[in-house]
Amino acid sequence: MKVTVLMENSVLEGCGLTPEHGLSLYIEFQGQKLLLDAGSSGKFADNAKILGVDLSAVEAVVLSHGHYDHADGLRRFFQMNDRAQVYIRPGAAGPYFARELGGHRYIGIHRDIHTNFSTRFVPIQGLYSLAEGAWLLPNSVHDPVFVGQAADLLYRRGEDDFIPDDYRHEQSLVLNSSRGLVVFNSCSHGGIVNIVRSVLEQLPGQHVSAVVGGFHMFGKGDSGMNCTPDYVYRVADTLKELGVEEIYTGHCTGESALALLQERFGPSCRALATGQVLAF
Repeated sequence: MKVTVLMENSVLEGCGLTPEHGLSLYIEFQGQKLLLDAGSSGKFADNAKILGVDLSAVEAVVLSHGHYDHADGLRRFFQMNDRAQVYIRPGAAGPYFARELGGHRYIGIHRDIHTNFSTRFVPIQGLYSLAEGAWLLPNSVHDPVFVGQAADLLYRRGEDDFIPDDYRHEQSLVLNSSRGLVVFNSCSHGGIVNIVRSVLEQLPGQHVSAVVGGFHMFGKGDSGMNCTPDYVYRVADTLKELGVEEIYTGHCTGESALALLQERFGPSCRALATGQVLAF
C-alpha cells in the first residue's frame, strides 16, 4: 500500500508543492487507485501533476465527511475524472457551520458541487465493503471520555436553529495490510480512540496497526489546542493499549498537540505533510 499526500496544511521543504488548509490522500492499494478527500480547492490537482499522479485514473473517491476543506476540491476533480464515484455518508451534503465571534460560518460542501454532480455521489450506510480488504465504516463507539473536543464549535443547521453536529456524516476508510489494518479518518471528530474502537467492533478479530489523519485537537487559544494536555496523553496511551503501532497525523491536529502526542507515543508518531509518501 502506497499513500501520497497530495494536500495537507504543511509541506515538505524544497518539493515545489503548495499547501493549504485541507487534506487529500492518493492511495494505491492492491492494484486500485483511490482518492481520500480533495482539499479545499483545486490545488491538490496541481500537486498531483508535479508528483506524477494521474487523477483521471482514480477508480473511487472516499469523502471522509461533509466539510469544505475536504470536499471543495472535488469541483476540479470532476473536470479531470468523469467516472470515479464518490462514497459519502447520508447527510454529508448537509448545512454545516462553525460558531465564531459574530455568528456562524458555513463550512459544508459548497452546494453547486453536490447539485451539479449529484449522480457522482453514492450515499452508503453501515459497514460497507469497498473492495477485498477495504471497508468504509461509520463511528459506532461514542464514549464521551474520548469524543472530539470541538463539540461546542461545530453545528448543523436545523429547521429553526443551529444543532450541535453529531458527525453521522463522518466515516473511516480501513485498508488491510500485511501488518494489520490501516485506519484513515481525516479529522476524527468522533475521537480517534472511539474510531479505532469502532473499527475493532465492526471488524472483530482484526488488529489496527496504524492510524492516518487529523485528530481535531487544534485550538486558537494560547495553548494552541482545544483540549487539555491530559486529554492528549490519554489518547496516546489508549491508542498504544489498543495495539496501534504507528500514527501519521496533521491537518487539524495542530503543532502543540502533535508535540505532546510524540512525547507520549514515541518516534512512531509522525507528522503529515504535502508531498510525503507513506508505505504500509
